[in-house]
Amino acid sequence: MKHCWFILSLLAWLLVTGAGALAARDVEVLVVSGASGEAQYEKLFAEQRDAWKSACERAGAAFTALGGGDRDAVLLEEALKKAAAKSEGQFWLVLVGHGTFDGREAKFNLRGPDVTAKQLALWCAPVRREMVVVHGGSASAAFLTALAGRNRILVSATQSADEIYFTRFGGHFAEAIAGDLRADLDQDRQVSVLEAFRHASRQAAEFYEKEERIATEHALLEDNGDGVGTRAEVFTTRPKEAKDGARAAQVALVLSEEERRLTDAQRLKRDELERKLEALKGRRGEMAEDAYYREMEVLLRELAQVYGDS
Repeated sequence: MKHCWFILSLLAWLLVTGAGALAARDVEVLVVSGASGEAQYEKLFAEQRDAWKSACERAGAAFTALGGGDRDAVLLEEALKKAAAKSEGQFWLVLVGHGTFDGREAKFNLRGPDVTAKQLALWCAPVRREMVVVHGGSASAAFLTALAGRNRILVSATQSADEIYFTRFGGHFAEAIAGDLRADLDQDRQVSVLEAFRHASRQAAEFYEKEERIATEHALLEDNGDGVGTRAEVFTTRPKEAKDGARAAQVALVLSEEERRLTDAQRLKRDELERKLEALKGRRGEMAEDAYYREMEVLLRELAQVYGDS
């Protein structure tokens, strides 16, 4: 019982601690706007880009927009080389636009030469810091597969390259990640990548249901490095089967005021300890009660230290 009392007391303290100043963040967001093709899409893509810009302003993250000329592929490659020069911080790559698939190769449509999934994967390979890649366009699943790897969170609007029709997911995701609290499932006053993914997936599905149309997009999320994405409904109906989502649930762009009191280093340490706690809970049935609570006490004391330093 003493272990239970200690844990409850410590958790209560963690909830009320932290009244320090807001910490600076090392987060960069590159939004690439592709060729719109038609005026109606140009307006929608501009709204997505503006939503990401607004999100970065609120988040205190560096924002760069690319797109509008026939050298966009060259400029994208150069931007990713620059991103690879840093080893710390977090880098977000957002693709806003259309994709195509000819049965062999998936591409993201730019105003000049298009970029293939293989090309983008090659350009991103040297990036060692954590990456969040969001491709909200058609045929985007091929990019999720190609870019998968360690330290990466990947979101695609489609579940296969064959889903080639216009997608609505990207617009809903941009609105959610910018801090739309309708997507805040755990009520912590911020929207994680996982929450934005689930919200945008639900909004897109509701559109097709309301219009009585066959859904032509089914978004995926991948964050465990195996290149196999998970559909949103798995997190709702069969959460124990979800192999992805653990890291995506910890990462948000626009942070709550409580979260912004932590430095990037503190947040990473906290996230690591939370993952260890979840792993410990998964082993509870294999452990003696005293051993389980002793390990939990150690981890919670380390968590308390993280918050105590903020």
